[in-house]
Amino acid sequence: MNPKEYCLQVEEAERVRKRISATQSIQDDGSPLVSLKDSGFNLMFEPSMMEGYDYRVRQAVYEKIGRISHRLEQQDKWLIIRSVWRSFAHQRLLWQKKFAVMQQNSPDKSDKEIKEIVSHFIAPATKSMHATGGSVDALIHDGKTDRVLDFGNNDGLNLKLDETCYPYHPGISPEARHNRQLLIQLFEAEGFVVDILEYWHFDYGNANWAADKGQAQARYGVIESLPE
Repeated sequence: MNPKEYCLQVEEAERVRKRISATQSIQDDGSPLVSLKDSGFNLMFEPSMMEGYDYRVRQAVYEKIGRISHRLEQQDKWLIIRSVWRSFAHQRLLWQKKFAVMQQNSPDKSDKEIKEIVSHFIAPATKSMHATGGSVDALIHDGKTDRVLDFGNNDGLNLKLDETCYPYHPGISPEARHNRQLLIQLFEAEGFVVDILEYWHFDYGNANWAADKGQAQARYGVIESLPE
């Protein structure tokens, strides 16, 4: 399949998934948000724009991350946690920051074009799966080379937001394809689903997960903010 055909299929699948997720029944199991920072797992953390960000996930997700990190440790690799639960305020700030960066780096694009690109990859605060505590953004660091693996559209931790973000894009190198497959298989073995648009984003227990798994109910609803 050529890249154009693949991207059209991905974008149609995303439209279908959005419709299903929007009407997904949710019965939150009330599981707490637990910080990964003091877990002792074999993890690295991408610096956050939010001061005091402590990388919280639901309890079951915490345990799954522990097992994934252990498997990577046996290969002299580290799991990089880019982002997990995000408050509504955090999500709004992320959108605004990405919009500003693209304005600066893409002077040839109009604000309307940039808004469309950013909105394609970063959901509004109230619709972001990151607000559920069931989403994980992750990459892998190779201990042998002391570098972030090549995933086909990244320079270290910097990711280019375009169609090469789609998990199985045919236009990336064999090495990048292998590295994406490693990441995806690690998470799928723990019951996560890889996002349709982003190879680094994985869902468990939330509406997107339930839609992709054909579950009658999602386990995790949104948590707007932490208690004071």
